[in-house]
Amino acid sequence: MMLRPPWPACSLLPDLCLVSWHLHTRLCIRASQNRLSSSNAESLDRLLPPVGTGHSPRKRTTSQCKSEPPLLRTSKRTIYTAGRPPWYNEHGTQSKEAFAIGLGGGSASGKTTVARMIIEALDVPWVVLLSMDSFYKVLTEQQQEQAAHNNFNFDHPDAFDFDLIISTLKKLKQGKSVKVPVYDFTTHSRKRDWKTLYGANVIIFEGIMAFADKTLLELLDMKIFVDTDSDIRLVRRLRRDISERGRDIEGVIKQYNKFVKPSFDQYIQPTMRLADIVVPRGSGNTVAIDLIVQHVHSQLEERELSVRAALASAHQCHPLPQTLSVLKSTPQVRGMHTIIRDKETSRDEFIFYSKRLMRLLIEHALSFLPFQDCVVRTPQGQDYAGKCYAGKQITGVSILRAGETMEPALRAVCKDVRIGTILIQTNQLTGEPEDHDVPEDKIFLLSLLMAEMGVHSVAYAFPRVRIITTAVDKRVNDLFRIIPGIGNFGDRYFGTDAVPDGSDEEEVAYTG
Repeated sequence: MMLRPPWPACSLLPDLCLVSWHLHTRLCIRASQNRLSSSNAESLDRLLPPVGTGHSPRKRTTSQCKSEPPLLRTSKRTIYTAGRPPWYNEHGTQSKEAFAIGLGGGSASGKTTVARMIIEALDVPWVVLLSMDSFYKVLTEQQQEQAAHNNFNFDHPDAFDFDLIISTLKKLKQGKSVKVPVYDFTTHSRKRDWKTLYGANVIIFEGIMAFADKTLLELLDMKIFVDTDSDIRLVRRLRRDISERGRDIEGVIKQYNKFVKPSFDQYIQPTMRLADIVVPRGSGNTVAIDLIVQHVHSQLEERELSVRAALASAHQCHPLPQTLSVLKSTPQVRGMHTIIRDKETSRDEFIFYSKRLMRLLIEHALSFLPFQDCVVRTPQGQDYAGKCYAGKQITGVSILRAGETMEPALRAVCKDVRIGTILIQTNQLTGEPEDHDVPEDKIFLLSLLMAEMGVHSVAYAFPRVRIITTAVDKRVNDLFRIIPGIGNFGDRYFGTDAVPDGSDEEEVAYTG
């Protein structure tokens, strides 16, 4: 949850299921400032996709197409652009607000491309990419009719739902999950299903009116204006609207001359003066993007986005939380701990006694599930006053990779249990975790062994989650290994070699 433990862990969620997710041409022509003649338009044909005389079927495009799937793969790593649940301080609140970057500029100026280049160059694992295109207002029937005939101005500030934009961005900065509308450009309407985004280290908000609202400006820590030549923007818009949105060239040019260009001159270009950085030539200006990335890195360092260091000192002198339950240390339990902690224990014996402890741990955890009184009839025809499970479903979620070792014991004692997996990685350079809403009191966190710091970290961030373990050790070393501990459980159990730097993590990533 908070810290990736070097011990197996498995969450039991009575009644509810915890679902894991991951959870991301350069053309130039010369056209008139005010209009395009028919001959000019014809000269664009060689630059644009073929347009038949008949009406070709429109392709459905939405405001979320550009960010699906919600990840960006680079040569070095995978960056998740849908965000992730935030990391918390000792008070159960987010350590720092996310760093919000605003990207403004004209239509088809290359804002999304610049955003992706910044994301890749930043090399931080969790980024939210939020597009203003998702926040067009719901149109009335009259406005729908106007839009169908290219007579509605989508480049005017009134076309956007700024109240929803501001509330969404505020929640994301606070690390809260949000629901974002998905806009369908072919029908000029919001789709029924909205998309869920989660808090992250960095939020990039891009849109033509990104700097058009005073309250919105105050939420942005850095403002970037992408300044691209108007001819290039026009050609990009023609290509996009014809090939992706099923529009005809006459309608696109009509809308550009009537709404797009006048709105740019009146509402968008003047906001350039509000930007902290202006990027001429858009994505072609790699020098400007490098400077932006350097500045963001320095800001993140100043905000001290180091989770483990804060948590390590937060719990000192505090009593262990009441949500913690430790398996009674009987001679049998103590004896099995002695065997698995011994570095000379063979792998076969380590696996055997670890499995025995896991079975006892899960049996102990089941006693905390909700039960209610019930009466059954025995074969002798007598009533028996007993107990029956008061929930609906138990779902186990193992934390990769060591947590998988607890699944057989869970299946052995819980009939028809559903099991899923999640991955929490540790960045080997920073030591920080790299990683829906399930009520905390419905979650049990099971771990074969925990450190006091780990117990406090989970309890402060998730005060109603029940923590169940077979033993609690007092200390961790500089690498956040439990002392005295049992070593790297996954390596000892699976017979794999330890990572050279002492990390208990594997360098893997997954999509869900």
